[in-house]
Amino acid sequence: MRSSVPAASAATSLALFDSLISVTFVDVRQQHDATNTTRQLIFVVDDEEDICRLVRYHLHAAGYQVMEFPTGSSVVSQSLRQPPVLFVLDIMLPGTNGFDLCRQIRQTDSLAKIPIIFLTAKTSEADRIKGLELGGDDYITKPFSPRELVARVRTVLRRLQEPPPPQLLKLGDLEIDPSSMTIKVGEKSVPTTVREFRLLEYMATHQMRVFTRDQLLDAVWKDTAYVTPRSVDVYVRRLREKIERDPCNPKYLKTFRGVGYRFEVPHDGNR
Repeated sequence: MRSSVPAASAATSLALFDSLISVTFVDVRQQHDATNTTRQLIFVVDDEEDICRLVRYHLHAAGYQVMEFPTGSSVVSQSLRQPPVLFVLDIMLPGTNGFDLCRQIRQTDSLAKIPIIFLTAKTSEADRIKGLELGGDDYITKPFSPRELVARVRTVLRRLQEPPPPQLLKLGDLEIDPSSMTIKVGEKSVPTTVREFRLLEYMATHQMRVFTRDQLLDAVWKDTAYVTPRSVDVYVRRLREKIERDPCNPKYLKTFRGVGYRFEVPHDGNR
């Protein structure tokens, strides 16, 4: 008579094995889903299955999640539920073509700022111009290099992450250009040191706010150890000599005794 213990033990081991396999599969799926939630989502709209497969493979390898659409009929509605970071559109689609789909996206407020790259076999200059004028951010013609597509996707998305270029400040007859780090008073260029420029720019972008010397040191000089609060007085005096008509009676850089300094714009536009 055979013992039932080995059979029971075997059954228990088998059940444990099945349980471990099940947990492993669940963990893999959860890891996959977690990975996808951290990936930026790109919508690819193309009726050619081979193209979609190629684009999906390379974008996924580059760290993106891809959702494919063979037509444009459901793209806008799906985008409203799950907005992508980028659209890749073919033009010659069944039903709604890529140009019309681009127009629909740009006319939908919540989607209007999402970038669009056209990926199409239409190579004429007229088509490229039309695609860009409709709101396309880039235009790639087939046949294409998958590596170039990935590079262009990254470039377009990087533009979104870059802060906008600093704006030219025109305050009275004072003009401050952060992009070129130049200052003009009227039509005359005024030479400044980098630190003088940074100090004036900072105060001008926070006009009518009174700053203590320590606050200006923290904002402009940061961790420079050898600068003292009284150094701010020296820089303010130098700036007044350069931008004020009467440095002893300043109109822009005002002193608040016992507190610090404030930038003001003369109401009459004169200094």
